[in-house]
Amino acid sequence: MHTLFVSGMTCGGCTKAITRALQLQDATATVQADLIIQKLEIESKLDRDSLIAIIGDAGFPVATS
Repeated sequence: MHTLFVSGMTCGGCTKAITRALQLQDATATVQADLIIQKLEIESKLDRDSLIAIIGDAGFPVATS
């Protein structure tokens, strides 16, 4: 399980876009989002750096610190 904080994630559409982007690389990936604090809980076989890159490429910057 990976926990990431994502800037600009404000609605269900954002969550769906991120989930679709992740599932293109890992079809079994699951995403739980807390939109209020812009947090994602991701279950995936991908490593943290790959997740950050995919989410960033989808247009959502990930806080890495």
